[in-house]
Amino acid sequence: MDENLKKNILSTGTSLVGIVCKGGVVMAGDRRTTAGGQIVMSKNTQKVCPINDYLVISGTGTSSDIEIAKKLIRAQLKLKELRDKKRATVKEAANLISATNYRNIRQATMIPFIAGLMVGGLNEDGTTELYSVEPAGSSMKVEEYDANFSSGMPYILGLLERTYKKDMTIEEGIKLATEAIKSSSERDTASGNGIDVFAITKEGIEHISKQTSKATYKEDN
Repeated sequence: MDENLKKNILSTGTSLVGIVCKGGVVMAGDRRTTAGGQIVMSKNTQKVCPINDYLVISGTGTSSDIEIAKKLIRAQLKLKELRDKKRATVKEAANLISATNYRNIRQATMIPFIAGLMVGGLNEDGTTELYSVEPAGSSMKVEEYDANFSSGMPYILGLLERTYKKDMTIEEGIKLATEAIKSSSERDTASGNGIDVFAITKEGIEHISKQTSKATYKEDN
């Protein structure tokens, strides 16, 4: 199982980024979907998605695993809210996802569950948090920034190591997240074709930017 994880972590075909800012959290991702990181299957896949009115999830790995994970967590959170008479915190949501990943990766199966997820959200007290959940199931609170286990991770983290500033504003975080996805798309063959950027603040969740990228050709002089 460990070998399968090692083979898939850097061939997941995605660029994701999450940045903790002074006024909230910024999350962004590219829009390309590939088969094995070699064939482009879709150029218009939104990888950063709100699953309710206070939580945003982005995922890298096998598309079907990511989609089922989002459906499961949406249902589990609703059941928890009905049972406890209050909505879950962002930390509780991240722990639910990590527990699901932990169980799935350890089931005997011909096809392993491969999905790394980032969870950003707004708590009822107005605070925002960002968590990174690895494919094997551990959950880590992000204090500054993360790129999860996406194939664009090396390029994104290299840029953020140089340019991230503690207590940066949401506006600065949006610009940096956009630049991070653009930078990884220049070098990671499995990433590209556009960018989605979400901001999570005490005011709620906002889809800040939706950009598309198309190849252009011109004659050389």
